Amino acid sequence: MTRVYIVDDHAVVIEGIYSLLQKEKDIEMAGYATNADNCLQYFTNHTADVILMDISLPDMNGVDLCRVIKKNYPGIMVLALSTFNQGTYIRKMMENGASGYLLKNAAKQEIVEAIKTVVKGKEYLSFEAGQALRTDTAQQNAIPPLTKREKEVLLHIAEGLTNAQIAEKLFISIDTVESHRKNLHAKLNVKNTAMLVRFAVENGLL
Repeated sequence: MTRVYIVDDHAVVIEGIYSLLQKEKDIEMAGYATNADNCLQYFTNHTADVILMDISLPDMNGVDLCRVIKKNYPGIMVLALSTFNQGTYIRKMMENGASGYLLKNAAKQEIVEAIKTVVKGKEYLSFEAGQALRTDTAQQNAIPPLTKREKEVLLHIAEGLTNAQIAEKLFISIDTVESHRKNLHAKLNVKNTAMLVRFAVENGLL
């Protein structure tokens, strides 16, 4: 019997999953939490085989929660169940220990198949998630490498600092900051600061 625990902040999602899985003869619903804190409290005294975990939670995102769960309870399989189909989220979940990734539009048959797959120690990616991850990987491979200083400047740009403020923080001249900014625009093929920050976020550079 596979014990499944749900972490999602939407009651309708939890009720829907319960409705889909409660009659499966090989699956037992262990419980649910609507936030990360309740989830962690549950696992101090209880266990489960698989956690169906949303990424968007009110107190801690699913990526961080997945990392904590896998660190403390490595035998529990985490299966992301999210509306996010961006490759960046999928990659980060898998890097932090998730065994699989499903979108919330998944049919019952696919959810059951995913649970049975990850509990055997194998990975499961839905078709859409796999496609998004491949696209993200291709984009990652296509991004020119940034120098350590360019990464520092990029981080401060994303924080909203001016050239003068960045120069002061990094103990370099304003002209040098401007030069790094221009290099970033050229390397990443963006035209302005907004596009630069958006590209950096979408491609995991921050």
